[in-house]
Order: sequence, then structure tokens, then C-alpha cells
Amino acid sequence: MTDYQDDPQASHRRSVANQALLTAGLKASYDFIVCGAGAAGSVVARRLAENEAVRVLLIEAGGSDEAEAVLDPGLWPTNLGTERDWGFVAEPNPHLNGRALPMAMGKGLGGGTSINVMVWARGHRADWDHFASESGDARWGYDRVLDIYRRIENWQGAPDHSRRGSGGPVWVQPALDPSSVAHALLDAASELGIPTFDSPNGVMMEGEGGAAITDMLVRNGRRHSLFRAYIQPYLDRPNLTVLTDTTVERVAFQGKRAIGVEVVRGGQRQIIRASQEVVLSMGAMQTPKVLMHSGIGDETELRRVGIPVRQHLPGVGGHLQDHVSFGCTWEYAEPIAPRNNGSEATMYWKSRPELTAPDLLFCQVEFPVPSERTAARGVPEHGWTMFAGLAQPRSRGRLRLMSDDPAAPMQIDANMLSDPADMEAALACIELCRELGNAAAFRPLVRGEAMPGKLTGDALKDYVRDSAVTYWHQTCTAKMGRDEQSVVDGDLRVYGIDGLRIADGSVMPRVTTGNTQAPCAIIGEQAADRLREAHRI
Repeated sequence: MTDYQDDPQASHRRSVANQALLTAGLKASYDFIVCGAGAAGSVVARRLAENEAVRVLLIEAGGSDEAEAVLDPGLWPTNLGTERDWGFVAEPNPHLNGRALPMAMGKGLGGGTSINVMVWARGHRADWDHFASESGDARWGYDRVLDIYRRIENWQGAPDHSRRGSGGPVWVQPALDPSSVAHALLDAASELGIPTFDSPNGVMMEGEGGAAITDMLVRNGRRHSLFRAYIQPYLDRPNLTVLTDTTVERVAFQGKRAIGVEVVRGGQRQIIRASQEVVLSMGAMQTPKVLMHSGIGDETELRRVGIPVRQHLPGVGGHLQDHVSFGCTWEYAEPIAPRNNGSEATMYWKSRPELTAPDLLFCQVEFPVPSERTAARGVPEHGWTMFAGLAQPRSRGRLRLMSDDPAAPMQIDANMLSDPADMEAALACIELCRELGNAAAFRPLVRGEAMPGKLTGDALKDYVRDSAVTYWHQTCTAKMGRDEQSVVDGDLRVYGIDGLRIADGSVMPRVTTGNTQAPCAIIGEQAADRLREAHRI
């Protein structure tokens, strides 16, 4: 097999021909069916398909990732609201002055990794140790997860042999030749006594936090999604079939055992069987939706919409978490063009000095990013935004079905800022943003602060509510754990059901500190390890 990066044209022709042949001769049954070709699903399907004797079907609701808007790192915002976005919208939220936030999630090969900002953020040591504690499984702890990161990375930055890997499928590099405004953020952090590091994914995320140039999945100037990292090199294999434009509506069962999936393809419904296991990797919205339509969820909620109960699991659709951001914007003295993905510097820090791990997340965006409300305050033509928010929010939301029809939308109650502690952390976050942006390091580059300005009291709280937007890090709606609200165990098996696992951000016991792409890759690797061990493949 030739690596597609070494001979892309020949590999592409061979892969297209092979997949056309495989999908034209779609089988009635496979060994494993993986639903969702995003961050985790791509990993699971690849690892299973590495055994040539194992037949794997990877199903994706969306289409191809062969689009300039996907592959050009600077064009990522143009995918939002298109056919590559599920287009979820949360319910109007009284804690956000009645606003209904759009909640983009990727739809297509690569899932969110094909429309996101390409940031590679591993999560904090405390996140993974919390996963291990909640699951009762030490393999989820930081030290074991660090071994997986070293195995999967092909790190292109400063050597850090104890924490970074080389030769893995995931090409990770620091932003190349970062903008002067990115360097200014690191200098401003130093002015405030916040440490800076060579990378945000080494020692920085084992302690209180700090600032660094962003690590990203960009290779040779092109997006290197996890689909392209894991699946693209295997598309010419006879044992891996990738089925696009196919929506999974339900899991098919024989008693309490998953035996396949019911899908809609080309307007026609059909059941495709799995002789071994089904893996749901459709993300924190679609995975619980499919579970509920399959009769797995809170029995009261299922009966409300007329769905027969197969397994009562009250946590399905609950505990929805997301990182919420509050944009603060400065006007450039002279225009500075964005570089790379337009977000080249990042910071993690604390809302309260007594904390031992960061609870605030900062992504510098090299262009103005207002909400639909704050845009009315006046946005500079040229400027930058501190896209900063809550890395460990206390608020929890919930998903509910509106109908027994799988094609009907869900009710998404994101419930952001419902916990008073989140407002307090948000106010501290904005104060820190203003200290950073108004530091001496930025003075040669900016004309001044455009928003929020010197607001106080209720006016500043109103700014928080009006400026709040999602980071698109929806997670935790089918959480891993051992309490009655848990949906999967430490092996990612759905409680009370045989032959069904979940591998995506929905299984997180709590949202990780930072962007969720890299942790979802770890979830995929963990699921694959458990599957290969269970089935001796």
C-alpha cells in the first residue's frame, strides 16, 4: 500500500475506484459497523481495519471532504451554516437574555475535524485523572493517556521525548511563522505573571496553565483532519467500506443485543447487520438521539413520545456541557492579515488564584468575532478578538426528543450560565481578557479596545449574556461512569445492552479543558483497544 501523502494522485484514484466498488456491492452484514466518520469514529474504524480479516463498515451522514472550504485552513468559518454543518440551534435561554445559540457540528467525512479550527489540545492532567476516577479504570488516567498521545502523534515542534510522539498518524505542528499579534499575546501574558511555554500540550497542561503558540492539525498548508490522518490511507483496502450520505436512525436489536443499524440511504430504509458490534460515534447530539429512538434512555421521556423502552438509562441526553465564550475585541492600528487558521495563540488560566488547574480557556482570533447581539455595539473593520471562556462550566443542559420520528429535530436546552458560579467565572474571564489586550505588548499594534470597554455591575453581566457563544464543544450526553446517570462503563459498553459501544465526546464525564478534537481521538483509540481485546483481533 502506498501512503497517500507520498503519491496522492495514484492513491486517490485507487481509493475512489475501490470505494465505488465496495459501496456498489454493499454487503448485508459486516463484522463491525462504526457510525460517524468524525474524530473518534475515524480512529475506531481504522484500528479495526488494520486487521485484514476484519470487515468494517464506516457510515457517515454527510458527504465528501473534497472541498476547498474544508482543506484551506483559513476558510474554516465558511463551512458554518452549510451542508457540512448539522445546523443545531439551542432553545432560547433566559440566562442569555433569551438568545437561541446556533450550535454547529460537522456533517461529512471528518465530522467536526473537517470544519473546526484545527486546534490540537490534549486536555489537562486533571481531566484524564477524573475520567479514571469516574470509570474506575486506570487506563483512562493521564499517564496511560499520555502513552497513547505519544503513539499517535507525528510531532513537528521542539523535541519533548517524554511527552510528544513521532511517526504516528496524526501530524501535529505549531502554527508556522505566527502573526505579531500572536506573539504579543504571549508577551502580554508574561507581563501579567502568566508563564509561557513552547507548546500548550506538554508540561503546561500538567499544572496551573499558561500561554503558548497553538498546536494544529495542518500539513503542508492543508487541513489534516482525523479522517485524513486515519482513514484516507486505508481507503484502498478491501475490508474497509466508507458509506457516505447515509443517516443512521436506529440501532437494530435482537432482544437486548445490537445486531446492526437501520439507515436511510437514497431515500430508502434498510437494515445492515453487524456480526460483532455496533459503535456509535456520531457526537454528543446525534448519538443520544439515535439511542433514544432505539428505545434506550429515560423511560418517562421515551414514553412521552411513544417510543417503546428497551433499556432505561436516565442519563441519555442529560448532562450536556459545552465551553461558552465571551468575545472581547480590539481595533488594529493598521490591518494585520490572519495567518494559518487565524487562531495561533492560546492560553489556559484560573478565575481564582487558589485553583490548582485552569478553569478558563483563551483562543486568540485574528479577526473580530462578535455575537449577533454585540455586533450592534459596533465592530471594527480590522481587529482581533480574545475568544475566551469557561473551560470547566458548572451549568448542565439536556436533549429531548420532540417526536418518535427520527427525522424530527430535538429540543436542545443548552442551559448555559444557569449556575451562578459560571457568571462569576465569566466576569473574571473578561477582566483578564481586558488586562491582556490592554497590556503594553499590544500597544504598538492596536488603536484601542472596541468591546466591552469599562463596563461594571449589571451592565457587564448583560455584556456576558449578550456576547456568550458556543465553542462548539458539545459533550457528555452519554457519560461514562458508575452512577445511575452513566450510560457507558469504562470499556464504553452501553449499560444493559450487548454488542453496542459509544466512542465520541458524548462519553466524557465532564468536558475536557480545551478544544475537544484530541480527546475524542483518545476516546477512539481507547474504544479500539477494548474492541480488539474483547474480540482478539
